[in-house]
Amino acid sequence: MGGSRKPPTPVKIVIAGGFGVGKTTAVAAISEIPPLRTEAAITSVGAEVDRPGHTPGKTTTTVALDFGCITIDEDVKLYLFGTPGQDRFGFMWHDLVVGALGALVIVDTRRLDDCYPAVDYFEKAGVPFVVAVNKFDGMLSHELNDVRWALAVSDDVPLVTFDARIKLSVRDALLAVLRKSFDRARTRAMS
Repeated sequence: MGGSRKPPTPVKIVIAGGFGVGKTTAVAAISEIPPLRTEAAITSVGAEVDRPGHTPGKTTTTVALDFGCITIDEDVKLYLFGTPGQDRFGFMWHDLVVGALGALVIVDTRRLDDCYPAVDYFEKAGVPFVVAVNKFDGMLSHELNDVRWALAVSDDVPLVTFDARIKLSVRDALLAVLRKSFDRARTRAMS
């Protein structure tokens, strides 16, 4: 019999974090389609607001979203929505998060203050999330327990390291989001 396979289940994942932490890079590294990017040049006025001091080579910034997708297996296809990192674009987060199964919050330990809004947002929204420390230059500036303490995230929030430039590393971080989201759904279903 020539049965037809059903298409994979679409799963929405949000990728969030502060300015210049690697959201656009992560989406581009893993997407099986050319990613949709809404980037604009960083102006001198924007540079004063966004403080790109730790990202001197950064000449553009996301102003709406980044979009990409990756088929995990025959049953699941992830649709990735990267948020803009600047506070002034925060009003868009609500629309980007609607329908999301979970989130990956990317952290740059050189600028922990920039990730507090993302962590706070997902805690308040009740969206399961994973904190992913981006290893800039392949280095980890702080121990994960220190990062957990500084961010004040509970032990039930997974904390992983990854390199936003490497496809398999991004895949592993996204799989952690899926595990967290499915565990939460299973727990709620059993309650």
